[in-house]
Amino acid sequence: MTSGKKKHPVTGSENTSGEVEAVAEMEDLESIKAALEEEKQNADKYLANWQRSEADFINYKRRSEQERAEMVSFANANLMTALLPVVDDLERALENATDDTDISSWIDGIRLIYRKLKAALEDHGLSEIIAEGKEFDPNLHEAVMCVEGKEGIVCGEIQRGYRLRDRLLRPSMVAVGKEEEGSESGEGRE
Repeated sequence: MTSGKKKHPVTGSENTSGEVEAVAEMEDLESIKAALEEEKQNADKYLANWQRSEADFINYKRRSEQERAEMVSFANANLMTALLPVVDDLERALENATDDTDISSWIDGIRLIYRKLKAALEDHGLSEIIAEGKEFDPNLHEAVMCVEGKEGIVCGEIQRGYRLRDRLLRPSMVAVGKEEEGSESGEGRE
């Protein structure tokens, strides 16, 4: 058998098993150091990529907030531009109103201006909520009084409600019908 001596893989000289193990440990230590250095470089690379991504995200958020603010500002500008002709018409109507103005023609002019205003608002997505004669809907109507009428049906509109596209701007203030207790029970019949 062997005497416990081994040849060194590089030099070819005989070494004891302890020397071989020490050389193997040194080689393992060197490979571990090399792997550690490689992992440190990878960690630095990942950190730099993460920092760059974080900066990109912060810039993206800033840009999107700025674009949103510009969009809101631009939307308001479009609405104001659409309303300016209505303001001009109202100013002209008020300037031309005198004590001897024919009131019926002046009222007709105001009605035309009102229609023009409604058309401008409708072009920008405003719509009226039709309430009278409809079933009471708490999502669209605000009941301010009960009146004699068909149970749960809107009998009168006190203030008109509006939507902007699909969003409720203001609910309709309504009077809701409530049948009197004696009318359904058959009182008065024999």
